[in-house]
Amino acid sequence: MSKKRNILFVTSESVPYAKSGGLADVAGALSKTLAEMGHKVMVVMPYYASISPELIRSEEAPFSMNVWMGNTEEWCLVHPKKINENLEYYFIDFQNYFFREGMYHNLAMQDYLDNPKRFAFLSQAAMYLCKTKQVKIDIVHAHDWQTSAALAYLKTHHWNDEFLGGAAGVLTIHNIGYQGKYPKNDYSYLGFREEDFNQYVFEDFGGINLLKGGIHFADIVNTVSPTYANETLTPQYSYGLDKMLYMKGEQYIGILNGVDYTEWDPKNDKLIPKKYDVKNISGKAECKKSLQEYYELTQNKAPIIGIVSRMAEQKGLHMLANSIEAIVKNMDVQFAILGSGDKDLETYFASLTDKYPGQIGVQIGYNNTLAHKIEAGADFFIMPSLYEPCGLNQIYSLRYGTLPIVRATGGLEDTVEQYDETTGEGTGFKYFDATERAIYNTVGWAVSTYYDRPRHYRAMQKRAMQKSFSWDDSAKRYETAYDQALAIKKEHEKQ
Repeated sequence: MSKKRNILFVTSESVPYAKSGGLADVAGALSKTLAEMGHKVMVVMPYYASISPELIRSEEAPFSMNVWMGNTEEWCLVHPKKINENLEYYFIDFQNYFFREGMYHNLAMQDYLDNPKRFAFLSQAAMYLCKTKQVKIDIVHAHDWQTSAALAYLKTHHWNDEFLGGAAGVLTIHNIGYQGKYPKNDYSYLGFREEDFNQYVFEDFGGINLLKGGIHFADIVNTVSPTYANETLTPQYSYGLDKMLYMKGEQYIGILNGVDYTEWDPKNDKLIPKKYDVKNISGKAECKKSLQEYYELTQNKAPIIGIVSRMAEQKGLHMLANSIEAIVKNMDVQFAILGSGDKDLETYFASLTDKYPGQIGVQIGYNNTLAHKIEAGADFFIMPSLYEPCGLNQIYSLRYGTLPIVRATGGLEDTVEQYDETTGEGTGFKYFDATERAIYNTVGWAVSTYYDRPRHYRAMQKRAMQKSFSWDDSAKRYETAYDQALAIKKEHEKQ
């Protein structure tokens, strides 16, 4: 059993307060689970304009705090919110940086050019908070490029501090495609050492790469699935950081994300028309009928393929766009699509409802209730990702008996077991080549199984619904990673 630790989470987002992607789900669920396991967890994140004051209201009053950034002294408010005895949130209120229309970019999807200043400030504020509260920290856990600077500050500014000097640093990479690359203009404000502006730490083609610096200073780096960890050691998937990660050796690992089954389980799901479970799956038929009604799909037994996704190149939807019409023309199948993102993809998919009425239904945007209804009502769920660090929807789909159709990459490879047509084993359908033809053929394979091998399909549903990827399992692996990080830190101190 791991020793109970004082853990500092530094994150740019966390549910239920602010979310743009899977990072928020992980930060919220992992911190909660670690606290339930007996660790003391402090979560530090920005107080964005989008966060309702009611959501963070607390009996404890806000307090002011100074933070030195280079030669500049900044002052901010800190809003504490105690969740329970082991879990506390601290919201950094600095309106110049965080009171904006978006978290990372404006509504036109243009990055804020002062993002290095904004999130380095958040990272340094988290360090100062521990000193202000006089909490002795064992682990500083940073997430993605946004808080990678926390590990640089830990190792260069606070290495001999009473409250932070004994802490090891852990960095979780949720998506290596986003690295925090910006011009060098703000380097002096960030307060990093000039000697660290080199190709092995922060420098990247003359600019700053915050994630790169975080990798350098972390005692342990992990990403969110074992396969993605292996993939990112290759130039194809690493976006230029494969050599940095390779140099970490055994200090770079993959830990699969968990999911929150209190929210995503048809047995208890209050957002779906009819609850069901592996012992009695009959309620899924009512969920399917309701989904067909909502999307105005033909009321028949044709299988529904569900999609809940960002419409982005990473998700492979441009490839699906080049094959979906051939699929609905040649197969008796329906699509229920929910997503937003790339405007060209939004326009294309939205046009399909008029072109293929009764076969394709599309809603642009995100709606949590509808996402649950798609998971419950669909027969298959497709994720044609070019890369997928972990993925959550395929894991939700397994629990809902909605068989995944996925490209075998990252967490999709780790969580979906390939169908064996001979034995009927497996929990989904995987393909390997990132091509339109591979998508078409694999959808055809899944649809033919649905019609021609119904016993196999039903057995796969039941097998899928019994799979478990809980946060308890993932949190135990993080406990091990924390122990390893502290051991590595102690070993370095001896040298």
